[in-house]
Amino acid sequence: MKRLNKIVALLLLAITLAVPTTAFAAKNDQGVDWSVYQGTYGKFGYGHDKFAIIQIGGRNSTQGIYEQATYTTQVASAIAQGKRAHTYIWYEVGGSMDLSKTTLDYFLPRVQTPKGSIVALDYEHGASGDKQANTNAILYGMRRVKAAGYTPMYYSGKPYTIANVYYQQILAEFPNSLWMAAYPNYQVTPTPNWQVFPSMDGVAIYQFTSTYIAGGLDGNIDLTGITDNGYTKGNAEKPKTITPAVVAGKEADNTPKKTIQVGDTVKVNFSATNWSTGEGIPSWVKGNSYKIIQINGDRLLLDGVMSWINRSNAEIISTSQTEQTINKAPTITAKTYTVRYGDTLSGIAYANGTSVAALQSLNGISNPNWIYVGQTLKLSGTATITPSVKTYTVRYADNLSTIASKLGTSVNHLVSTNGIKNANLIYPGQVLKY
Repeated sequence: MKRLNKIVALLLLAITLAVPTTAFAAKNDQGVDWSVYQGTYGKFGYGHDKFAIIQIGGRNSTQGIYEQATYTTQVASAIAQGKRAHTYIWYEVGGSMDLSKTTLDYFLPRVQTPKGSIVALDYEHGASGDKQANTNAILYGMRRVKAAGYTPMYYSGKPYTIANVYYQQILAEFPNSLWMAAYPNYQVTPTPNWQVFPSMDGVAIYQFTSTYIAGGLDGNIDLTGITDNGYTKGNAEKPKTITPAVVAGKEADNTPKKTIQVGDTVKVNFSATNWSTGEGIPSWVKGNSYKIIQINGDRLLLDGVMSWINRSNAEIISTSQTEQTINKAPTITAKTYTVRYGDTLSGIAYANGTSVAALQSLNGISNPNWIYVGQTLKLSGTATITPSVKTYTVRYADNLSTIASKLGTSVNHLVSTNGIKNANLIYPGQVLKY
């Protein structure tokens, strides 16, 4: 009997060792990545998506340091939907160690995803002619990410990487840390096309399309389980550390549907089939988020589409309480610079990895030529730089709902941004801001 127990124990041990570890629980999970163009609460492509990698902002050659106004609400939204949230930084620093340092100094304290989660450096533009300097700047950034307690990743495309970066040096220090993009075409691609996979060492996430759904959305697949990082056994409801955005997301996730109030934001579930009035729900509505503007028993009236949905077909994304939680996020003490003789605002902005617009906003400067010797300027703070306005030209048969879905925004946003009094009155050739 004792020997039998020993044999059973050994068999159980063998079975346990044969089962993949929790680090690989998310292997082959699909997910998305978001920026400001996916709107306040982001958008998933399909009900089976498991993660979102969200742009916090970054540094580019035109704006300098800039923030994404949607980052915090998108992090909370992903958590509220039971998805793993991660972060990426636009990292247009060329081969400059100074710009790398400025960018990481600014953004690492502002990361709202849990410790251990991915913080990827998006290096797809602005490389210098010095391949080693570019590589050094990337390695510096990834070391800073790791030292801050996050999982560092490098994002780009294979041709750009081969031309500008010694990526094997990255892998020598950070194995399996590449997030690489390669698309077969621009048709809707819900699953990877492995014939165009960027065959190279160390790819942990494959971005296989920019048209995951009609209208555009990046689709990704986790090849190693790296998107589990930051979450206990890959469970999005069990982040390893808490931030204001994570708290807000968990609060929304745990809010009972019976307590939904006017002003709350909900997502239309992918599984929903009919409006409460019986008509079929269009596919472009599913997965999108809408404000509740009226409640009648178990029926919710959605802003923008002006349709009633059953409470059971809605998922809470944000409530007034969760939004207050997000707004409690601590601010960062601003760094300063004292103006010297011969300084210009553009020169100060360039030297400090920021933009003239950011300095004007932070310091209340209406005219960039009006600075003076001895003036103390804030170099960073809580000001948000609004991205350049983009436009869309209305085509024949367009309506605001399809346009909003195509652009990753909402009808309400288009109406308010463009001063539209009647959402049904748009015309071909009309230029809409979004």
